Amino acid sequence: MKREERLRHLLDVLLAEKPEYASVRVPGDVGEQSLLLRSLMNVREPRGVDGDFLRLQDEELSFQSKSKGIVMADAIAASPDDDRLCLWQGDIIGADCIVNAANSRMLGCFIPLHGCIDNAIHSAAGIQMRLECCALMRKLGREAHTAEVLSTRGYNLPARRVLHVTGPVVSAGGPTDRQRDDLRACYANCLEAAEAEGLQSIVLCCISTGVFRFPNAEAAAIAVDAVKTYFRRNGRSCIRKVVFNVFKDDDRFIYQKLLNYGLQRQTEEGQKPY
Repeated sequence: MKREERLRHLLDVLLAEKPEYASVRVPGDVGEQSLLLRSLMNVREPRGVDGDFLRLQDEELSFQSKSKGIVMADAIAASPDDDRLCLWQGDIIGADCIVNAANSRMLGCFIPLHGCIDNAIHSAAGIQMRLECCALMRKLGREAHTAEVLSTRGYNLPARRVLHVTGPVVSAGGPTDRQRDDLRACYANCLEAAEAEGLQSIVLCCISTGVFRFPNAEAAAIAVDAVKTYFRRNGRSCIRKVVFNVFKDDDRFIYQKLLNYGLQRQTEEGQKPY
């Protein structure tokens, strides 16, 4: 099946699920069709779908992932201070597990094409991740507490597992000491969850920054210190690689200083600068 046919089939299935979608026009451009597919997946409530849809969805997401190119955690240049720590700016990284900055519902971002990591992870994983999250949350019987970790499969992501965690939401006046402790616990709990599952590489995002309003520089300092503290206390940890994954230039500069990267250093030829 050609990509155009695959996308059209996936869109037809999703558009047929709700009467209000009857007036939605499917664009002729493949790139726009891909964006419409992501939008419909973003807003879709967790419910089952037939196996043919999942097969074609997985083919499409695999195609998109390969088209972007996957950077593996082991290929990223390490910090001069500790070869277990590294920094990467850009798209999702291939690793044993990826940390997702989620909200307390733990079902992903329902805003179409939103730029948050929660949206990016669920969009790249496929609708199966929301279904698994929903099943786990029903079993839990409540919304997730701050710093509580939910572990799911990675599905179409280049990761075996995804660790979903809810960070503290900072109000006017800046973070409190409790919120600083909660953010530290987010990173510590994710590392402990990875350890418990025997995962050797973990990708950490900038938890609680952005719409959760934790100041970026302070959040980064807490993240790096939490990881270093974890390794000091767990000398025999199975974790061999921790990637601090950032998207904004400001965050990259902050982490470069914290991890003692030279500002002019570059990664291997063909890769982006950190």
